[in-house]
Amino acid sequence: QVQLVESGGGAVRAGGSLKLTCIASGNIYQINDMGWYRQFPGKQREFVATISTGGGINYSDSVKGRFAISRDNARNTVYLQMNNLKPEDTAVYYCNSVGISSDFTPVRAWGQGTQVTVSS
Repeated sequence: QVQLVESGGGAVRAGGSLKLTCIASGNIYQINDMGWYRQFPGKQREFVATISTGGGINYSDSVKGRFAISRDNARNTVYLQMNNLKPEDTAVYYCNSVGISSDFTPVRAWGQGTQVTVSS
């Protein structure tokens, strides 16, 4: 199994910044894509950003230009720097990884989620 642990959520005012961190551990052979999703109350989880092992990055249109995803492959860690936060960014943020476990089976893992609250 692969475990993901997120940290860095919290409450900020509009225009502020937060940095989320997600560390993967467990039976990891290889992690390919890592990313972030978010879920608003009563809504389905939605894509925020992903980054591949080689550094290929995708962002949702709603965060492009404000959020920056990065990763440290040696530490199996992915980050999400969130700048110019808006009240509509308020959500639970989830880390996600796609890769291969140590028994060479495909594995997709989710973190437990971290709350981000932006006040106006």
